[in-house]
Amino acid sequence: MHEQPGNVWSESAIMIAVVIGSGILPLAWALAQLGWIIGPLVILFFFFSTTVSTSVLLSACYQSMEQQRRPNAYQRERDVVMYGIVNGLSLFGMAIGDIIASSLSVMAIKKFHCFHVDHDKDGCHMNRITFMLATGFFQVLLSQIPEFDKQWQLLYIEPFLSCIYSTFLIVLGIATISETGEFKGSLTGISIGRVTLCEKISRTFLAVADIAFAFRAYANAIFEVQDKVESPVEKMKKAIMISSAFMTFLYLLCSCLSYAAFGDHSTPRDLLADFGFGFNNPYNWLLVTANVALVIQCVGAYQVHSRALSDVIEDALTDRFPTLITREIIIPGFRPYELKYLFRLVWRTIFVVTTTLISMLLPFFNDVVGLIGALGFWPLTVYFPVQMYIEQKRVTKWSTEWILLQILSVLCFIITIAGVAGSIAGFALDLET
Repeated sequence: MHEQPGNVWSESAIMIAVVIGSGILPLAWALAQLGWIIGPLVILFFFFSTTVSTSVLLSACYQSMEQQRRPNAYQRERDVVMYGIVNGLSLFGMAIGDIIASSLSVMAIKKFHCFHVDHDKDGCHMNRITFMLATGFFQVLLSQIPEFDKQWQLLYIEPFLSCIYSTFLIVLGIATISETGEFKGSLTGISIGRVTLCEKISRTFLAVADIAFAFRAYANAIFEVQDKVESPVEKMKKAIMISSAFMTFLYLLCSCLSYAAFGDHSTPRDLLADFGFGFNNPYNWLLVTANVALVIQCVGAYQVHSRALSDVIEDALTDRFPTLITREIIIPGFRPYELKYLFRLVWRTIFVVTTTLISMLLPFFNDVVGLIGALGFWPLTVYFPVQMYIEQKRVTKWSTEWILLQILSVLCFIITIAGVAGSIAGFALDLET
């Protein structure tokens, strides 16, 4: 690959752009379930396990990887297949999450218009299915734009949009605390009595899964950076530490301030879409701006996630049926038309329709992102990087380093199982209501 210029700060910016997104929205709710002691500690644990340990392991593997720079290097064929399946399911789930998040934010903007422009304070009844259908139709159109997910503008717009709604969350928390003069929250989170014991356990597991979702993409960010900027290992490690520290600080700041402002029982599950527009709320305009930023970011993120999966399938089918996919149709009076464009139109439309339908059936943002985070956290962010490092560095079995890596992997596997259980329980509770 052509070597591209880059420094530690540019690499850090790319990593931040790839990772920070809608996963920041449920973090305050997660803290409300865990409390002031466990909540920040869990965020710091994910910081250590995903952004320091495994990411540094991945960057170290590049030191002697001259031919391949993808996760299948130094891996058994079985692991490569498993990685592809899990990564594909994770991308599919993240696309669904993008549809849900953008639709809910569009609803919030429409609610503001209904309250403050139409002055209809009692009749603002909306069906989220309508907004999801509109979002899906728009994504069908964008999916046909060639190389849309690789436009350089996305690299600069995404972190800017993240800063907009992250800044809103910080301002909202500070302003609310200043107005009430009260620092809310408790050491153990929402109490049993307000919720049942089973609900407390399932909410705790779901909270951990939501935090996992916020950190889920960091290991993959290493590959994004290596694709865009050639850099030595030491520069990569510095970029990892800078970006991970900034990201974790931002997560802690936004979630802690929001939790302190709303407390155990009033913290919204989605701080932007569920916060609501007060009739005389001076922060309404800022809330609209934040929701607009989130919608735009989710639109671009959907294209990135969906095309990463679609391109793999399209390439595989082209290799499997080269004569059929690349065949040209001759229409008199027109230039030859390749069947691959028709296939792309049909396949990508089916993909968008499928993700939109699932979003309509399961429109629960916290549960969806929790399930995605839990399913993708251990295999993609911990297991494969650890195994890749052990194979590439030839770590001796039963050595101290090998034992520590396996302990980390097993601990994160347990967290994944708990997160999946909490997400499934959350789906069951939400479907009842």
